[in-house]
Amino acid sequence: MKILVTGTAGFIGFSLAKKMLNRGDQVVGLDNINDYYDVRVKYGRLTETGIAESDIKYGNLVQSSKYHNYRFIKLNLEDKANLDKLFEEEKFNAVCNLAAQAGVRYSLENPMAYINSNIIGFINVLEACRHYEVTNLSYASSSSVYGLNESYPFSTSDNVDHPISLYAATKKSNELMAHTYSHLYGIATTGLRFFTVYGPWGRPDMALFLFAKSALEEKEIMVFNHGQMMRDFTFIDDIVEGVVRVIDNPAQSNPDWRGQNPDPSTSSAPYQIYNIGNSNPVKLMDFIEAVEKALGKTIKKKMLPLQAGDVPYTYANVDKLAKNLAYQPSTPLQLGINKFIVWYRDFFKV
Repeated sequence: MKILVTGTAGFIGFSLAKKMLNRGDQVVGLDNINDYYDVRVKYGRLTETGIAESDIKYGNLVQSSKYHNYRFIKLNLEDKANLDKLFEEEKFNAVCNLAAQAGVRYSLENPMAYINSNIIGFINVLEACRHYEVTNLSYASSSSVYGLNESYPFSTSDNVDHPISLYAATKKSNELMAHTYSHLYGIATTGLRFFTVYGPWGRPDMALFLFAKSALEEKEIMVFNHGQMMRDFTFIDDIVEGVVRVIDNPAQSNPDWRGQNPDPSTSSAPYQIYNIGNSNPVKLMDFIEAVEKALGKTIKKKMLPLQAGDVPYTYANVDKLAKNLAYQPSTPLQLGINKFIVWYRDFFKV
């Protein structure tokens, strides 16, 4: 297929693009390469896919030197005119929207970045799909939409009306916006609630990256909620496999859906929501111990209270993913952390 993958200088977008390129799809990657975190990592990912930093100019497609079936464009999703032009010229079969302003804590400091990228950017993607006849759209949601929910494991059929960060609120908004376009225009939309993704080429603002960096620099790490946290850590390769299966199986309407007892994760429209998580929550202190084991050293720790916007516990119910797409993430935590540490040492020459 010919697919637009947004966020290809980002962690998941880069990893998905590589997977689809290696199986022979035509991919156009899009990213605005903002400086929310260390751009060296973003340009490193682009270089890995044959896109030279020196060739990148805003609004221009760049041909990969490594993949004949890959081109990249630096573009803001808020730039509707250039986004529409891209859709008109390229005639995509599918779109996977992974571009977004990420981060729960940063949303407390710079809320407008989330409105611009995650709301305005997303409506531009929906409108482009509508007007340029793209009927297969998948997009990143987040486990953060579960907010104050304490019914474990988190199910896509649960109520998610109590987000506790603007980031989470924008992701729920994306799901609602997507349903509207599925209902009105027949666009098959699938929202993907990712659970704490980690692995090689990971984000520098995430726990694993921060812990490894601090440990190797002989600095203490910040351990929030005094270590009383659990996360459903999910390895990047498992996430990507789930996303590819979703792309290959566009959402369909649910013939059993009834408005009298509505399931929020399906619809009479071609609309679907999936959790993609390891379905095996890990205590934060056990996670840190696994990092210490991979590094062969003890990490100094500073215990702190729970941060605003954070939830203490995440746990994915992936029954629907297993039933509909015959898939369930399964990479063991220690294996995934070991692979990250090998990559980190190589990339930063530590």
